[in-house]
Amino acid sequence: MREWLEKDLEFSIDQLLPASADASFRRYFRLYTKDHTYIAMDAPPTKEPLDAFIRADQALIGQAVHAPTIFEQNHQEGFLLLEDLGDSTYLDELKRNALMAEPLYADAIKSLVACQAGVYEQANIELEHYSDTKLDQEMELFSDWFLNRHLGLSLNKEQSEIWLATKQYLIQTCLEQPMVWVHRDYHSRNLMVTDENNPGVIDFQDMVIGPISYDLASIFKDCYIRWPREQQLDWLESYRRQAEKKLDLLIEPTQLVRWYDLTGLQRHLKVLGIFCRLNYRDDKANYLKDLPMVANYVLEVLTLYPELNDFQTAFGEFIELT
Repeated sequence: MREWLEKDLEFSIDQLLPASADASFRRYFRLYTKDHTYIAMDAPPTKEPLDAFIRADQALIGQAVHAPTIFEQNHQEGFLLLEDLGDSTYLDELKRNALMAEPLYADAIKSLVACQAGVYEQANIELEHYSDTKLDQEMELFSDWFLNRHLGLSLNKEQSEIWLATKQYLIQTCLEQPMVWVHRDYHSRNLMVTDENNPGVIDFQDMVIGPISYDLASIFKDCYIRWPREQQLDWLESYRRQAEKKLDLLIEPTQLVRWYDLTGLQRHLKVLGIFCRLNYRDDKANYLKDLPMVANYVLEVLTLYPELNDFQTAFGEFIELT
C-alpha cells in the first residue's frame, strides 16, 4: 500500500497509521500528509472485491448521503484512497455525552430516509434483493453458531419444527413490507460525527433492496448502545412522518412498530450467530461481550407478540444463558 501511495500516486507520507478494522477482512489506515489526512482501505481482492463498495458509495453520494469520496482506486491489489470522515463515531460521541442523542439521531433519520428514497430515484442502480432464501440463510447463523456451536445444543424434532415455523413467519413479515435501499448495518459504529452533512456513513458495501424497517431496527435497537423503548418509539414516529413525505408512503404507526420489532428479531437472531462466528471462526472474541444486549432485544420482542410463544418456550431459556 505504501508503495502504491508513494510511487504510483506520488504522495509524500508523514505517517500511515492503523485507523480501524471491522468484522470483515478489510483494514483501514489513516494517511497523514503535510496538508491533509486520507483513509487508505485495504480489501483483499479474493475476500472483499471493491466493486460492491464502489457501487454503493456512488449510489449513496447520489442521494446526498455523506459516504466518503473515493479519490483513487487500485482494483488489482484492492486499495482505495478515501475521504477521511474523522475518528469520532456516534457511539464514541454518545458515550461522552448522551445529551447529543437527539441532534445526532435527528441527522441519522434524515440521512436514512434519503438513502431509502434511492430505490425510487435511482432505478438504474442494480442491488441484490433481500430474498426469502437470504433471510433464511441469515437466521441459520443463529442455529449453527449460537445454538449449536456456542451452547452445544442439537435441536430435537419439536424444536426444529418450531424453529422452521418461526423463520417462515419472520421471513413473511420482512417480505410484506415496502422495499427500499437497506444499508444493513446502520448503527452507531458505522455513523461518523461530521461537521458538514452529518452523519458520515461507512460500511455500506453490503447494501441491498429490502424491508423498510430493517435499518430502523439496526439503529434504534443498536447492538452496542441501548435506548429505552419509549425513546425508540419516539424516533420511530419521527422517521414515519418524514418517510410519509419523502417516500410518499402511508404507514400506520402500529404496523410500523410491528414490522420494526419482528424485522429486528430476524436481525438479532442473525447477529447472535454472527458474533459467535466471529469468536470461534475468526478469533475475534471481543464480540462476545455484546451478546447479552442482543439477547435482551430478542427476549423483549418474544414477550410482546403471542405468536412467538412457542419459540419463547422452546428457546427462551437458552437465549437467557447469554
